[in-house]
Amino acid sequence: MEHNIIDAVRKVALGYSLEEVTEEYGVENGELKLVKRRETRKDVPPDLKAVKILIGEKEDYSLLSDEELEAEKNRLLMQLQEEKNEEKK
Repeated sequence: MEHNIIDAVRKVALGYSLEEVTEEYGVENGELKLVKRRETRKDVPPDLKAVKILIGEKEDYSLLSDEELEAEKNRLLMQLQEEKNEEKK
């Protein structure tokens, strides 16, 4: 169970894509028929709060400037991506 939670937080920390399907049905000759189907791909960007959760909020990010926060986010995202790549091997 804990492993699933960590995987979910890691997914949010790295960002992800999802596909959404919307279907509309109508009645023709007494039968239900598909009228319209739309597939949409959505990209969810990485979330810094999830990154903080993964590292256990060991550092005080409130003291960092916006530039330092962005650099730290990028460093952590690279680290997470490397770990993810190693797990796939």
